[in-house]
Amino acid sequence: MYCVNYEGLGIVPANLLLPAAHVPATTWACVACDQYTSQPEYWKETELQVGANPSCLKLVLPECYLPETVQRVPLIHQEMARYMADGTLTQQVTEGFVLVERSTASGQRLGLVCAVDLEQYDFTGKKSLIRPTEETITARLPARLAIRRGAPLESSHILLLMDDPMQSVVEPLYEKRGELPLLYDFGLMQGGGHLRGWAVTDGESMSGIRHALGALKARLGADPLLFAVGDGNHSLATAKAYWNEIKATLTPEQQENHPARFAMVEVENIHDDALAFEPIHRVITGVDGQALMQDWTLYCREHGMELCETTGNGEKEQIVTVICGGHEFTAAIANPDGPLPVATLQRYLDHFLARHPEAEIDYIHGDDVVRRLAAAPDAIGFLLPPLDKSAFFGAIDTLGILPRKTFSMGHAHEKRFYMECRRIV
Repeated sequence: MYCVNYEGLGIVPANLLLPAAHVPATTWACVACDQYTSQPEYWKETELQVGANPSCLKLVLPECYLPETVQRVPLIHQEMARYMADGTLTQQVTEGFVLVERSTASGQRLGLVCAVDLEQYDFTGKKSLIRPTEETITARLPARLAIRRGAPLESSHILLLMDDPMQSVVEPLYEKRGELPLLYDFGLMQGGGHLRGWAVTDGESMSGIRHALGALKARLGADPLLFAVGDGNHSLATAKAYWNEIKATLTPEQQENHPARFAMVEVENIHDDALAFEPIHRVITGVDGQALMQDWTLYCREHGMELCETTGNGEKEQIVTVICGGHEFTAAIANPDGPLPVATLQRYLDHFLARHPEAEIDYIHGDDVVRRLAAAPDAIGFLLPPLDKSAFFGAIDTLGILPRKTFSMGHAHEKRFYMECRRIV
């Protein structure tokens, strides 16, 4: 039985499933499904490495395979049911958390796996305790809903951020990790680094988490923003949409602790030194890059802006790097109509794409990938500057929902790997 709201703090302990000892951990864990969307070769290599082994790869739908949703979803549900029936997955944490250490080139990043109460989350822009960081594109939910509606369990790549400058929630647990039961310790495939996890179920640790989160919430005043969705915005929105469907069929008593009311997440501190914020870039294909730049220049003039190749055109100037025809050059936007460079650019690109159905947009992690894709004769790339993570929570509180695909927490290979699972029926 879950402690709903964890005393009004938005998260709760969870019953968590992990692969049994006979399951190879390295091929069990796989990276988030929304990565490498323009690099199907990554997923082909992952499939080769996994082979016949049980794997989270078989429980998720990589977005590069979205056109195959109808064929793949039944197979995903079958694998979930099989893993629960044949002992592949066993409950190894009861009413608790998992302390996670992820080692990558950026350092050792810490997190706490738990369940979030979806009653405390809203993706429409309301000032809820748990808020999205970027616009939710409803067209991206149906494929995810198709999986969740028939799924007996979930895995998750959702990361929630908290603004904890005193490092009071996760870090004290890490200091005493030697006293906690070790659940897993292994290297991740495809250059993903190393993952360790410890069970957190003892009374002292659970009390410490509640107290620290309560103190964080208390200092935020009215309409507190305790958690912001750092990764997996659309996955959490899907869980909320599914809960709303289920909720309508339940009595008030059943609603209190139905497993679909909760969604598994990992909570991280934005002040973790190993948590790197990276911009998400844009690549447009099916276009004449020079013609697009001429169109953007005209668009800017019509909307009170000025697009230049030189900087120093005003205090509010925004800078974007453009890659086109084998050249890189600066696009400096004077008097921008968006609060961030990504907002200004995305507003124009939406306008352009609405008039050019032959063109397509992709959202890319990593400068080198953009340069490679933009080298095609019918492509143009836009490199965006990073978002200052120290100003992140202030931006969310002030601006509300940020433009879609504003930032990424690390490069694609540093994204959360699926590991734990949780029953949702």
